[in-house]
Amino acid sequence: MPQTPAAIQTLTAAGLNLIGQALTIYDNDLRLAVCNARFQSMFDLPDNLVMIGAPFEETIRHLAQRGEYGEVDDVEAFVRERVEQARAFQAHYMERTRATGTIISVEGSPLPQGGWVTVYTDITRTKQQEVLLRARSEELSDQVLAHTEELASTNRALASTVSTLEETKRHLTKIEARTRLTTEMMPAHIAHVDEAGHYTYSNRRLSSVIPNRPSDIVGLHISDALGPTVYSKVRDHLQTAFSGLEAVHEFSDIDSARRIRVAFTPDSNGGAYVLSMDVTQETQARVALQQTRRRTLAAQVTSGMAHDFSNLLTIILGMQSSLARIDGLPKEANALIDATLSAAQRGGQLLSSIAEMTGQPLPNPRATDPHVLLQDLQTLARPSLPSGMTLTVTDLLPDASILLDSGTVQDSLLNLILNARDACQPDGAITLCAETVHDTWVQFTLSDTGAGFSAHALEHACDPFFTTKGKDGSGLGLPMVYDMTKLAGGDLQLGNQSGGGAVVRLRLPLRFSPTGTKGLVLLVEDEDDLRAHYRDLLIGLGHSVVEAISVQEATALIETIPDIQLVLSDIHLSGEGTGLDLMNGLRKTGTPVILMTSLPETDPLHRMACATTLVLHKPFSPADLAAALTPKVAQ
Repeated sequence: MPQTPAAIQTLTAAGLNLIGQALTIYDNDLRLAVCNARFQSMFDLPDNLVMIGAPFEETIRHLAQRGEYGEVDDVEAFVRERVEQARAFQAHYMERTRATGTIISVEGSPLPQGGWVTVYTDITRTKQQEVLLRARSEELSDQVLAHTEELASTNRALASTVSTLEETKRHLTKIEARTRLTTEMMPAHIAHVDEAGHYTYSNRRLSSVIPNRPSDIVGLHISDALGPTVYSKVRDHLQTAFSGLEAVHEFSDIDSARRIRVAFTPDSNGGAYVLSMDVTQETQARVALQQTRRRTLAAQVTSGMAHDFSNLLTIILGMQSSLARIDGLPKEANALIDATLSAAQRGGQLLSSIAEMTGQPLPNPRATDPHVLLQDLQTLARPSLPSGMTLTVTDLLPDASILLDSGTVQDSLLNLILNARDACQPDGAITLCAETVHDTWVQFTLSDTGAGFSAHALEHACDPFFTTKGKDGSGLGLPMVYDMTKLAGGDLQLGNQSGGGAVVRLRLPLRFSPTGTKGLVLLVEDEDDLRAHYRDLLIGLGHSVVEAISVQEATALIETIPDIQLVLSDIHLSGEGTGLDLMNGLRKTGTPVILMTSLPETDPLHRMACATTLVLHKPFSPADLAAALTPKVAQ
């Protein structure tokens, strides 16, 4: 297979660098065309004078000023003389003693197409040996001369070997630099630990995966780099790798609230390779999808049961009504009839709650002003509280629009407030604190001064139909909050305060809504007619638009056009990859993405998209698009 010009150039450079002499080729314009590494090291030249195109005049001036040619009274005159000699270049050989005391031979020959080639050889040791041999020639025996020649031959072989090793070292250094650059660009921590647990290699990404950890960790023990809490979570899995088996483990970092996945792969020397990744957003999407699947299954199971029970309750209500109209019944029968009717009606209400819980739509996050959401929540909650009870709301959320389903969030928080109210009757204090946890979660912490959760309630409070309110409770309040939270990719934690009273933490993924600036939008849609329609809508809203039909085209545009401020992409696209793949690939750039789809809400891709970003369901109106691009309070 023929070599490419680049490959031939690389081979030529490697060959020239193995030569022990310094070599240069200048063209007929007196500019450097070729040189080897020995030329730079022999004359200690700066990098700019060994670059292709470096002027011969500048090189001579640099050497003269540095004293290469001894004392020079007029440097510029000296340079002009050398330049004139070079323009009328003739073949020559000369030996000269440098200012450093070393002796070099200079052999030059003109080239047919113009320019010349020069070879510089360090002959200092040769000259020294010649002087020594001449001075002691009468005293040296033939054996000594033969030994000297043998040593000289050995030295030449060693010098050749050293040159080969140096060139190999240069290549290995380049390979290592490329490998390290690749690992540094990976959105993961890549490392190796020896059999004692000390890092022998690491890229500088540990602190980006697990915040507040050191980046320069080579030589540290893994327990010192990770800290005692995290190390205790991965220690057993690391030991598994040390024993020769692969191990993969996920854990939550308490300090950063991130979900981390770490993989340990054994090496052949008792150590292990380590790959750590931040999978927080992946986990949020997975939790949302799992909860959706559970709810779908529950809906399938309960729908048939609800239908049959509704029929039975209808029959019971009808029979009890008929029984109440019979004359001559004893007085105690009326009380039993009323109780039966009340129980049947309560059963009907319970069936309605089950239907609402299993059949409610997926979360629809919209650009939401969190401060307005909390203000509206207080307006809704305060009339439901007794006069002696206080509700204190601490708003520590940022002054930016956040992607939230404001309706479900308000319903969930109102449900928690009413539960706290019942636990604090007739008076007490309820506190709600809203804040962000690092760059990962929006956290709502609600506490009260009631009796708190019992151990049994902490274990079963989120189970459907579990209640501590007796006949006054349906047992569906907290389960509905849990369900809505999980559907959004969040988490619900129950506990008690050290001083008494319950505490509930509701966490939702923190995602800021796209900015409303009239900037450049990348539109990714594979249907020509639809793409033209959406382009007109965007232009009508004041945006500039570039277009793509696949993930590959979109990625190429993003890499070449730095001014793209937002991506509007369909989920299904031409070629390999989906809009979700495009969004995941853009996480490290921070470019906001809005997805659009005609898939039904029950489709897994639609569910995953709703759990991670804003989704427009086709067909949508210009007003819907404007609302998505211009953050405002979601009604």
